Amino acid sequence: MNAPQFVLQIQAHLPPAWRIQQSPVVDRLYSFVFAGRGARPGVQRFHLLYGDLQNLARTGDAGDLFETFESDLNNFIGQSARRRFFVHAGVVGWRGRAIVIPGRSYSGKTTLVKEFLRYGATYYSDEFAVLDGRGYVNPFAKPLAMREETTQKQSKVSATELGVETGVKPLPVGLLLFTHYQSSARWHPRAISPGRAALGLLANALSARGQPEQTLTFLQRTVRGARILNGVRGEAKDVVRAILGR
Repeated sequence: MNAPQFVLQIQAHLPPAWRIQQSPVVDRLYSFVFAGRGARPGVQRFHLLYGDLQNLARTGDAGDLFETFESDLNNFIGQSARRRFFVHAGVVGWRGRAIVIPGRSYSGKTTLVKEFLRYGATYYSDEFAVLDGRGYVNPFAKPLAMREETTQKQSKVSATELGVETGVKPLPVGLLLFTHYQSSARWHPRAISPGRAALGLLANALSARGQPEQTLTFLQRTVRGARILNGVRGEAKDVVRAILGR
C-alpha cells in the first residue's frame, strides 16, 4: 500500500473479530495503490486494488475501492472456510433461537432485519448466516448496509448506532424465512419441507462444490427442528408483527 493514512479505513472493512497475526505466508494478498494528489491536464488518476495478481478495481472513488475489498474478502473467506458454511442471509436472535432470512442483494433482507431489531431482537448479521457443524448460526455482525430508496446507494449503520444488542454466542435456528418484497403483496406464507429449505439455503450459499458431504451435514442440522416459511411480502412491519405475535 502506498498511502498509510488509509489504514484505519481499510481496517473498518475487515470481518468481525479480525486480529493481526505475524506470518510470512498468507492465503490471499491484497494490494492498494492510491492515486497521487494533483491533476495534470488530460490525465485521469485512478485508485487500484489487486487480489493476488488480479485487478479487482480501478476507480476514482476510494470508497468504491474499500467496498470492493470488503466484498471480495468476505467471499474469499466464505469459499475457503472448512469448519463454517456461509449463506447469504440476514440473521437476528429471538428468545434463544435464530431467525434466518436467506437472500441475495436487493431481496429486502436488511429491511426485515432492521424491523426485527425495532421489536427487540438481537443483531447477528445482515449479510451472512455463518453455520457451524452443529447447524448453529454464529455472529457476523458487520454494520447494516442500508440502501437509499432513490439512489440505492449504501450507507453503513452499526448496531450501536441503532441502540440494539449484538449477539455473541451461536444459536440454533428457530425460523427459516424465505421471502422477498413485492409491492402491494400481503403476507400469507406457507410451510415448506426441510428438503426444500435445504435447497433454498444451498442456492444462497457462497460455495458448496469442494465439500459436498460436509455441506449436506451442515444443512441437515440447520433445518432440523426449525419452522420454515415461504412467501412474498409487502411491508416488513406486517411480517414481523405476524411472526413475533405467534
